[in-house]
Amino acid sequence: MKKIAFVGLGTMGAPMASNLLKRDYEVTVYNRTDEKCRPLAEQGASTSPTPREASEGADVVITMVSNDDSVRDVFYGENGILSSLTEGMTVIDCSTISPDLVKEIAATVSAQGASFLDAPVTGSKPAAIDGTLVFMVGGDAAVIEAQADVFDTLGKKVIHMGPNGSGAVAKLAHNTMVGINNLALAEGFAIAAKSGIPADNFLELVQLGSAGSKAADLKGRKIIEGDFSNQFSLALMLKDLKLASSLTDGIGMPSPMLNLAKSLFQAGASEGYGEEDLSAVVKCYEAWIGQTIGGQKEQ
Repeated sequence: MKKIAFVGLGTMGAPMASNLLKRDYEVTVYNRTDEKCRPLAEQGASTSPTPREASEGADVVITMVSNDDSVRDVFYGENGILSSLTEGMTVIDCSTISPDLVKEIAATVSAQGASFLDAPVTGSKPAAIDGTLVFMVGGDAAVIEAQADVFDTLGKKVIHMGPNGSGAVAKLAHNTMVGINNLALAEGFAIAAKSGIPADNFLELVQLGSAGSKAADLKGRKIIEGDFSNQFSLALMLKDLKLASSLTDGIGMPSPMLNLAKSLFQAGASEGYGEEDLSAVVKCYEAWIGQTIGGQKEQ
C-alpha cells in the first residue's frame, strides 16, 4: 500500500485522512493544532511535528488547508513539504487557493522531479465523511490515473479539468455559483416568510419547482431549523468569493453577481457569523425582515 502524508486536518481534511486509514493506507498526519491529530492517531495514523517530516518517504502527499498563506507556509516554510520531495512522489493539493499559486507550486514541485495535481473538492463535510467527494483536477492525466486508488477512497468522481491551475479555476467558478445559489435561497425564504408563508411549505415548493437546487436540498432544513452547525463555513465561502473576484479582475471579466454575493457574505462575516455554516448568511435577511425564517409554521 502507498505511504501517504496528509497535511491539514480541518473540517474536510480530518474525515478524508480517516477514510484513507480505513482502507489500510499507511498515513502520517500533520496539523498546526496538535489536538486535531489525536483522533487520527487513535485510528492508527503516525503523527509528525512538521510538514517536512510528515512528507519524508511518502509516496503521496495530500494537502487540505484553508488559504493561500497557509498553503505557502506548508510548502515553502522552513520545515515545508518542498524540502522533503524526491523524484517520483506525487503531491495532491485539495485546498481552494488562487490559480497563480497553484501554478507556482506545480512548477516548483515538477523541478524537483515530483508530480503535482491541484484537486479541490466539492461536497462539504458530509461527503468528506462518506467518501463521496467530487474532485476537479488540474494536471497530467497519467498522474491522475496513477492515483486512482487514492481518489476512489476519498470520492465518487474525478473530473479532469485540464493542466495545472484548471482545477483551481473550476473550483472558484463552482463556488461562485454555490454562493449565489445560497443567497437566492435565503432571499426567496425571506420574501415568503415576511409575507406569512410557512417556511416548510415554501421549501417543498422550491424543491419541486424550477427554483430547486443543491442549496435548497442541503441548506433548506438547516435554515428553517436555525441549525448553522458548520459544514462549510461562511468565512471560507467569503474567502473563495474573494479569490474568484480576483480571478475575474485578472481576466478582465465583469462579474456583477459574484461581487454582490461577496458583499453579502462580507456582511455576514461582519456580523460575526464567519465560523458558522455558510447558510448563516440568511441571518442578515432575518435581521432585515425582523423575524426568523422558521417562525412561520403550517397551520
